[in-house]
Formats: sequence, structure tokens, C-alpha cells
Amino acid sequence: MKPHYPGLLVAAVAVLSAVGAQADPAAASYAGEHQRAIKSLSDTDVAGLLAGRGAGFAKAAELNGYPGPAHVLELAKDLHLSDTQANATRALMDQHKREAARLGAALLDAERQLDGLFAQRAATPSAVDQATARVGELQAQLRAEHLKTHITQTALLDSHQIARYAILRGYAPAAGASTPRHSTHSH
Repeated sequence: MKPHYPGLLVAAVAVLSAVGAQADPAAASYAGEHQRAIKSLSDTDVAGLLAGRGAGFAKAAELNGYPGPAHVLELAKDLHLSDTQANATRALMDQHKREAARLGAALLDAERQLDGLFAQRAATPSAVDQATARVGELQAQLRAEHLKTHITQTALLDSHQIARYAILRGYAPAAGASTPRHSTHSH
């Protein structure tokens, strides 16, 4: 007499079906991205790099008490910026945007070259090492540009403005915590 395990068969079919169903979304997770000009970057990423936007590159500064010029300009009235501070902040922002956009364009070129190695079936370990080193170097330069801009901006503000900025941005230090020590100017 043969044992009859219909419940076991049903369970096995359910498990195999679930595994198969889970494979489909994972296999399609990059669907459509193969048509991008640079496979690893979305159109939004490309536009942001060309425009010199931050993309979170300066969070280490921003979230540790070093204001950025874009937000300082947005909050100029609430921060009671002097004309001198406002003009210096605008000049800093203009210079920063130019440099960040220049570095962003260079980064896009490096990403395009890396992508091209694979598109042309020319990827070798050595070529990939060189291409990714260039991408990494430009990413580091771009991030440093954003971070250093926050340092420069912070030096344009006094300690009260820095504290007010933290409050207005929603990340004021806890009671009793000290703010970072920055050089301040009289305005």
C-alpha cells in the first residue's frame, strides 16, 4: 500500500510557486534601466550632477552644525543676514554651483567611460580598476567641494545665526549640547 500525502504535495507546490514568484520581481528590478545613456545613473541623477545639486554629499557638514549656502539664502530673513553676509553667501553659492557642475560633468564623463567598457565588451579587470578609480576620485572631489562650501558658509555667520539655522532646519542640538566651534565674524 502506497502512502498518500496530498497535504505534503500541496505544500511543496506552494513553496515552489512562491520561490518562482519571488524570482520574477528580482529579475525585473533593473527592467528599463538598460536603455539609459549611463546605465548606473537615472535622468534625475544626471540632471542633478549637471546642475551642481548636493545629492546628500554634504550631510556630514549640514547635520553637524555647518550650514549650507542654499538653505542660508532660503532662510536669510529669519537669520537676519546683513547685506554683506547675503552678498557673500550669493557669491559663494554661485562659485560653488559652477565648480560642482564642472565636477559633476567630469563625473558623468567618467561614468560614461566605465559604462562604455561594458557596452563595447572591452571590460577587463585592469580597465575596470582604472575607470572606477577615476569615478571614485571625481566623487571624492565633488563631495569635498560640497563639504568645503559648508565650511566657508559657516565662517560667514555668527554663532547666533548658526544656532538659529539649526532650529529652523529642525535639528537644533539637545539642551546643554554645545555647537561646533567655528570662526565667526562681526557683522
